[in-house]
Amino acid sequence: MGWPCRRELWGKTLAQARADYATVASAIAEFEPVTMIANHGEEAEQARQACSAAVEVVELPIDDSWLRDSGPIYVWDGDGAQRRVAVHFRFNAWGGKFSPWDRDAAIGRLIAERLGDEVREVSLVLEGGSVLSDGAGTILTTEQCLLHPSRNPERSREQIEQALFDNLGAERVVWLGKGLLEDRDTDGHVDLIAVIVAPGRVLLQTVPPANPNHDHCEENRQRLEAAGIEVTEVPHLPYVEVAGERVAASYLNLYICNRAVVVPVTGGPSDGDALSIIGHAFPDRELVAVPGAVIAYGGGGPHCITQQVPA
Repeated sequence: MGWPCRRELWGKTLAQARADYATVASAIAEFEPVTMIANHGEEAEQARQACSAAVEVVELPIDDSWLRDSGPIYVWDGDGAQRRVAVHFRFNAWGGKFSPWDRDAAIGRLIAERLGDEVREVSLVLEGGSVLSDGAGTILTTEQCLLHPSRNPERSREQIEQALFDNLGAERVVWLGKGLLEDRDTDGHVDLIAVIVAPGRVLLQTVPPANPNHDHCEENRQRLEAAGIEVTEVPHLPYVEVAGERVAASYLNLYICNRAVVVPVTGGPSDGDALSIIGHAFPDRELVAVPGAVIAYGGGGPHCITQQVPA
């Protein structure tokens, strides 16, 4: 996980963001080891004071806290040795939106080297939140993000697919259309609208017809079903006001950890129904609700601020 550090993005919510990040980290630490990445000095000390003693705080330079997007993506090498390899894609701050990003562009390699893992550098610009893998050869993504001209304008759709095949062990890519209209920062990341429950099963964001996201949510459902994937709809997308802004707080930007699922909630009337649907999809895991509104204001949720490392 990354500690909140870019103050201009958080404004008056920075203190609450830090508290909520610490809550997420401490919740996950009940089930698996957690490392929090923080800038040297004051920010690292703030993280140590806020998180439980079970959270290890490591001081490495970062620009932003969204380690899902800038951190290493781990795969198992297929040469028979079954060694852990960190794939380090290029990072350009979601199409150059937030400067500077040089520290985030390097953090994936630094984390992997600290863990003693082999690093595979890939020239493709790719954020971890823009892809979901079922671990069995299928990757979900959105055309809105991966084909966005601010990422890899020199590459065709087929070339981008081939890079996913070559570096993430994929055998097919299922392309959804768009993410949430409210997701302006990341250009439609898939991790705000879908969760892979198991190979061939997906939780999908849907909304009522009056919501402007309705048509492309429906199109995403049709694309998944056409690909032979079983869809369970999550028809709740709460909107909350944070720092004077109306924010869409997706329940699906959740984190699946060992024996648990950590789900962002807002305290609103749809929390119970959404948790029930998600809990039914993961009957063998404990459901842990954490505050989601302020992290959504920053641009994500528990999934966006975490990146798992296999044992």
